Amino acid sequence: MFKRRIKRNWPTIVAHWFYPRGGWARALSYMAHRLRRLPDTPSKIARGVGAGVFVSFTPFFGFHFVTAVIVGFAVRGNILAALLATFFGNPLTFPLIAATSLETGNFLLGRDVIFPFRVIVSSFGDASVELWRNFEAIFTDANAEWHRLAEFFDTVFLPYLVGGMVPGFAAGLVAYFFSKPLIAAYQKHRRKKLRKKWAEMRGSAADAPAKDKGDAA
Repeated sequence: MFKRRIKRNWPTIVAHWFYPRGGWARALSYMAHRLRRLPDTPSKIARGVGAGVFVSFTPFFGFHFVTAVIVGFAVRGNILAALLATFFGNPLTFPLIAATSLETGNFLLGRDVIFPFRVIVSSFGDASVELWRNFEAIFTDANAEWHRLAEFFDTVFLPYLVGGMVPGFAAGLVAYFFSKPLIAAYQKHRRKKLRKKWAEMRGSAADAPAKDKGDAA
């Protein structure tokens, strides 16, 4: 009943991840609309938003949702808001996030290294393949090799993790302080609108019997 009429194949799914159907402006507008309508306090929703934005700066690709749940729970934020806010990290922002995180991490670790974004992407891809092969080696006669993963952890993952904390924390704070008053204002306007609509409905219901009596007379 709720299935798609036209089933999407993997190339379409990947293409829509890089460029959603309707464009990124529409996708971001939809997420902002969902955030405003969450049934929770502005403070908790804003904390969830901050947690999700912070998680976008971590190198746990493929586990951002899980990490967002953990961080959102730790800061007592709205979990759904945290999940939605992880989309702050998307193909449009990841080049800037990755470059900022790695450069900050190498600076903090005292390293003078700069990686182009394509090298960062290929490094994570190669590490994922290597990790999968080592997992398969548990059930086969193949030998697991860890030296490439150790090199990836030291040269890319560790500086990304260390460096992502600083801009991630700053971006999370900005997201929290920016979203909280907006959500509060929206909820106040929505409550006022609902009260007005309810008053109009009650007025219409009260006028109906009086009108019926007048017609009967």
